[in-house]
Amino acid sequence: MGVWRRFLLPASVILLAGCTTTTGPTEPASVPVATPAGGAGTGCDSRIETGSLPEWARTGFSGDARMPHVMGDNGDIVAALFGHPLRLNRTDGSSNKVLWVSRPAVNSPDPTVSPDLEITAILAGTDTRVTREVTGGPGPSSLDLPQAGCWRLELHWSGHTDTMDLVYAES
Repeated sequence: MGVWRRFLLPASVILLAGCTTTTGPTEPASVPVATPAGGAGTGCDSRIETGSLPEWARTGFSGDARMPHVMGDNGDIVAALFGHPLRLNRTDGSSNKVLWVSRPAVNSPDPTVSPDLEITAILAGTDTRVTREVTGGPGPSSLDLPQAGCWRLELHWSGHTDTMDLVYAES
């Protein structure tokens, strides 16, 4: 009988532990500082950071410059999202303001290369393509796009290129 008792007690604990349930989903102990731009399953690869801007992008800001932003895939440009979340139709009077800050602060030595920031935006899963321009290169802009969804941005300025995804929500 003593042998069975030594076996049954640990086996009972293991069986009972396997049968217990929780009252709700468990949450991870840490909270991420970045979230996928479009959420799970949208195909958007860029991440919206909510912490400090990169040190090289803080000119004109004070303190640690915390704000929503998306880094270009190559790390050469950041979109500081003053109008976060970006929306198709803003009914509150605000705008989809984006401050574009590029890492390379120098213009191209080639005088034929435009310093303007040229943006080609392509709506994921469609042939919809629009272009926008920020005169003079990276800086403040209002970036409105014609449809909600995940937009792949191809960015060209002063001989530099980078890409990123931005999501526009419905109103």
